[in-house]
Amino acid sequence: MMLVEETSVPPSALPVDEFKAHLRLGSGFSDGSLQDSVLESFLLAAMSAIEARTGKILLERQFSWTLAGWRNDQAQGMPVAPVSEVISVELVDRLGEAATVAPSAYRLVQDHHRPVIKPIGSCLPMVPTDGSVVTVFVAGFGAEWGDVPGDLRQAMLLLAAHYYEFRHEISLQSGCVPFGVTSLLERYRSLRIHMGASQQ
Repeated sequence: MMLVEETSVPPSALPVDEFKAHLRLGSGFSDGSLQDSVLESFLLAAMSAIEARTGKILLERQFSWTLAGWRNDQAQGMPVAPVSEVISVELVDRLGEAATVAPSAYRLVQDHHRPVIKPIGSCLPMVPTDGSVVTVFVAGFGAEWGDVPGDLRQAMLLLAAHYYEFRHEISLQSGCVPFGVTSLLERYRSLRIHMGASQQ
């Protein structure tokens, strides 16, 4: 499986001013000369960490997802959530020739936790031997900061502030996340049951 982020979050969608206010309140941040790009990097790092832990995409982007074959030809779970649109599905043979699957052959079942692609008919199209299926889709709660659920917004600000506070610290354990952040994320985490399936 290979998941590639095809578009990035525009700086205008990041809550830089809100983050500045959060830092002033929580840590006495007052460096007005600090470049916004530095704060953006902390916000993006926090967003990436939260998305990795929860499988939820906070701000809307486009992804391409390559599989060697469907895990289940009756319903293929998506790798992240929520998914708002499937742009295309292509079947690629072992020589690299791609054929676009007609949108009338499948449908997206939207869900904030476990979106799936289902066939319109008996089963999803057969993937060529030694080939792959490439799905291009849009995922995220929305394009604007306000579209993200409030508890995830708070978790992202808290984690970005944590990264800011310890930006010069090299002794922290890799992946260290404050308890307040983990508690906010808990209800969004998926419990893995077995390969290709999960339960919220």
